[in-house]
Amino acid sequence: MEPQRGFYYHYKHDPHGPVNNYAYEVMGIAHHTEIAGLTESAMVMYRPLYDAPVYAAGKHWDVRPLEMFMENVSKDNQTIPRFRKIHEAAVSAELEKIRDSMYN
Repeated sequence: MEPQRGFYYHYKHDPHGPVNNYAYEVMGIAHHTEIAGLTESAMVMYRPLYDAPVYAAGKHWDVRPLEMFMENVSKDNQTIPRFRKIHEAAVSAELEKIRDSMYN
C-alpha cells in the first residue's frame, strides 16, 4: 500500500494551531539505487508546508521509509496513523496557497 499524492497531517499536528503546522505534501515514492529490493528501498518523498529544518536548509524535501510513513503510532493511549490524508477541500485549498508561496 502506498500513500496517494496530496496533503497530509503528521500525528503531531495541532488542530488549534495554524492550518499548515505539521502539514506536508506527498510527492511520490522514490527508491535508493544502491539497495537491491524495491520493497526495502521504497521511500516516501514529501515536502513540509511550514518552516521545517529541511525547508530552511534550502527548500529540501523529506524522505521516510514507506513502511514507517504508513505505520500507526501511539498517542494519548490511542493508536493513530503517523500521517493522515487531508480530504477537506477548504483545508487543501489553503495548503495549496501556502505551498505555492513557499515553493514557487
